[in-house]
Amino acid sequence: MSDVSTIKELREQTGLSFDKIKHALDQTGGDKDKAVDLLKSQAGEAALKKSERQVKDGAIGSYVHNTGRVGAIVQVACETDFVARNEDFKSMVRDLAMHASAMRPADVAEMLIQPFVKDPEITVQEFINRAIAKLGENIQLAGFSVLAIG
Repeated sequence: MSDVSTIKELREQTGLSFDKIKHALDQTGGDKDKAVDLLKSQAGEAALKKSERQVKDGAIGSYVHNTGRVGAIVQVACETDFVARNEDFKSMVRDLAMHASAMRPADVAEMLIQPFVKDPEITVQEFINRAIAKLGENIQLAGFSVLAIG
């Protein structure tokens, strides 16, 4: 049986469901680090399974740094307007705009492999994969533009 405090901690860390976290802890004998690795693996597998599904909705989000000298706008696609209106999705879109603003990648492919600015332990693609696992839809970074003065 998994410790409820450990499940709660991992839920706050990953945003995944109680059942998924409990199952991962049970599979790894309660080892938190191994459970996190298993959950990351499962998020990647979920993203791969959903990658063929058509994305025909989404959102455009922006971020302007507090200096007002750099900002970015991103286009993130998902399957339904239900997810596009979800607060977790909107937050993810803003975080992707923040990342683009901070890291200024040359293109989408480069951005996806960069360490994510808010958690350098994962890539931007892994950040998106976690959202796919949590929200249950195919999500894709469709494009972005960075504007900077100087």
